[in-house]
Amino acid sequence: MAMTVVAGSALVAFAIVLLVWSIFVRGASRTRQSHRARKALMLDRSTPVDLREALLERTARERVVRPGAEALARRVRRFTPAGMVKALEHRIALAGAESTWPIERTLAAKLVLGGVGFVLGALSLAASRSLGGLLFASGVTAVGYFAPDMLVYHKAVERQQRIQQELADTLDQITISVEAGLGFEGAVARAAASNEGPLHQELTRMLQDVRMGIPRPQALRAVLSRTNTRDLRNFVHAVLQSEQYGIPIAQILRVQSSEVRERRRQHAEEAAMKVPVKIVMPLMLCILPALFIVLIGPAALRVAEGGLGG
Repeated sequence: MAMTVVAGSALVAFAIVLLVWSIFVRGASRTRQSHRARKALMLDRSTPVDLREALLERTARERVVRPGAEALARRVRRFTPAGMVKALEHRIALAGAESTWPIERTLAAKLVLGGVGFVLGALSLAASRSLGGLLFASGVTAVGYFAPDMLVYHKAVERQQRIQQELADTLDQITISVEAGLGFEGAVARAAASNEGPLHQELTRMLQDVRMGIPRPQALRAVLSRTNTRDLRNFVHAVLQSEQYGIPIAQILRVQSSEVRERRRQHAEEAAMKVPVKIVMPLMLCILPALFIVLIGPAALRVAEGGLGG
């Protein structure tokens, strides 16, 4: 039994180390790729290329881990419901992690972490065959499988909150630039270049789509597919309607900027009004018991030692 636990723990540790190494270790690979690129540029083109040597120059992650992870992700995607895959892709887009955590890598991580959780749960269930061990095994497996979903969801919520915070100031910059004589795209480019953040990344991506030949309404709708902020959605719809009905864009921007600032002030007031309600439970559970112990504790000890008449 002890050997089974040790062997299982060793396998789990090796799987975790392999997962972290395959996902996060990129610096060495990029350095070798740049070195190979410089070497290829310096070599004469007439020199024959040894394919075996070129293959051996690639890292183990490029030769073994990445193809294996991609094949595993394709198999997982084949057996995953299409609705779940689509929802996960949408959350990844909301988190702005299409390049760092594509859907294939996320599905592979779900399978690997779920497998690690299953192994840990099986070892725990083998050690203690009880209902608690079964519940622990099921919980660990579920947590491992849904951990990437929770991380992506948290990243998406945080990103949308940052977009909401940056929207009012960005709209003010765009409005001032348009009123000063710049066009809408020039004003958006100026606002996107003057700051950093997820909103400015989305604006820069929208401008890149327009420069590639995509119509501006389609590029703006693509921004809506990658965000989930109500104020940004209202702003995009207002810009689209101004183009459709010929309303001056400066007027639309001025109205949208004032509305966004008003809603941000209302959200701040609402959050401030929720603070007394949220502080009631910590006050009753943490602060008041300690205060009662300090105030009533000495008197209670005296009563317990000497009685009421002492």
